[in-house]
Amino acid sequence: MQSLERRLERMVTGVFSRGSRTKIRPIELGRRLVREMDDQRSVDVKGRRVVPNDFTVQLAQNDFDGFTDISDVLQTELVEAAREYARSEGYHFMGPVKVALSADAEQKPGRFAVVATLRQSSASPGLGAGSLVLPSGQRVPLGDTAVTVGRLSECTIPLNDQNVSRNHAEIRPNRQNFVVVDLGSTNGTMVNGTRIHGETALSDGDIISFGSTYVRFEAS
Repeated sequence: MQSLERRLERMVTGVFSRGSRTKIRPIELGRRLVREMDDQRSVDVKGRRVVPNDFTVQLAQNDFDGFTDISDVLQTELVEAAREYARSEGYHFMGPVKVALSADAEQKPGRFAVVATLRQSSASPGLGAGSLVLPSGQRVPLGDTAVTVGRLSECTIPLNDQNVSRNHAEIRPNRQNFVVVDLGSTNGTMVNGTRIHGETALSDGDIISFGSTYVRFEAS
């Protein structure tokens, strides 16, 4: 929760220093969003705590208009805040995280509602729906072919990390999602801090570590 507060408070400083036409603070939206995650969490057949990943923030027309200049940035920040909160609480998403703002004639100025839904990803390998975000911020798109990770220069993601094996791991598409496979590396591959064995399916926001290098998986 503290990271969410810090992330959204940075937005508050920038947005409200320029003057805003709405009294609703971005931090209020973030708090309501994660509260919906807590309130609607459930347990899937694998014993994982799953939470909503699709959010619509319903605002009065004036408040919706007041966020127009920053709506794209605000939605991106709320998505990242949801991912950070899920990682901190050990929650899992069944599909990509999305946040949308909408105008609702039934909402009074200064009031809002958040509709949260759990939506399973419909991604298939042919759609190329997914990417890996490297520590540098670079994105490596995922598609029909496997992405290789290791110290060898011919790997898709070559890592200059002595804790990484020459052929360390692969991220592959399967029929429903993307999976990470350790290739018998010396130090192993971890997902969200747990060492994997065999093929492990990836969920939006998962953190994968190869040696001392961390990357983030994002569904799209």
